[in-house]
Amino acid sequence: MKAIVLAAGKGTRLHSEEFNLPKVLREALGKPLLGYVLSNISFVNKKDICIVIGYMGEKVRAYAGEDYAYAVQSEQKGTGHAVMSNKDEFEGYDGDVLIVYGDMPLFKEETYKAICKKHKESGAALTLLTADIKNPPAYGRIIRDENGSVKDIVEEKDCTDEQKRITELNVGVYVADAKLMFETLKGLKNNNAQGEYYLTDLPKMLIAEGRKVESYTTYDAEEIVGVNTPEELAFCEKVLAERK
Repeated sequence: MKAIVLAAGKGTRLHSEEFNLPKVLREALGKPLLGYVLSNISFVNKKDICIVIGYMGEKVRAYAGEDYAYAVQSEQKGTGHAVMSNKDEFEGYDGDVLIVYGDMPLFKEETYKAICKKHKESGAALTLLTADIKNPPAYGRIIRDENGSVKDIVEEKDCTDEQKRITELNVGVYVADAKLMFETLKGLKNNNAQGEYYLTDLPKMLIAEGRKVESYTTYDAEEIVGVNTPEELAFCEKVLAERK
């Protein structure tokens, strides 16, 4: 098992430039957000974890240390583009890869382990982490077919009123067959308002190819909170303090 940690963001809405820090080095309870994430995926060997750096990347590298591998996303062109920047690191690798976010400190180690286990046992091309929660935030909705299999993911802005009532969300954490993932991502398009390459398109592309896409569901609404604003950072600090 290898892992990719997406940690290239600037953190504009978090006002991180005022602290002269990249987003993932903003602290919650005195520890950088990235530190929590790396702790929670410590069941993967450090040498098999590739951290994607961009804005103030050298500071991220100095914090995490040289035991990890690094890939540089020189331009912020979306999560799909960030994952593709790892391509050289994965040359010749024939196993699975776990993809996580450096600004989501509340995911528990057991959740990451559970999705990896589900992926391995199911023999899927990709397994995505979903969250089934009341009053869902503006995440993509999971559309299932009559057999309960994942059929589609629809971003909230594209949802019909009926689809908006779906409480199962795409969280953006995946385990995938690395070789197949990089091959499929070559076909990723950026025909959206932001002109970015979205990793969330990957499951849909694999489904369209007839590949097996599985899911693992968390029912913990706290876990899926990413830190984009000062309010979300304060919420994460509160949860982390309660867990101590």
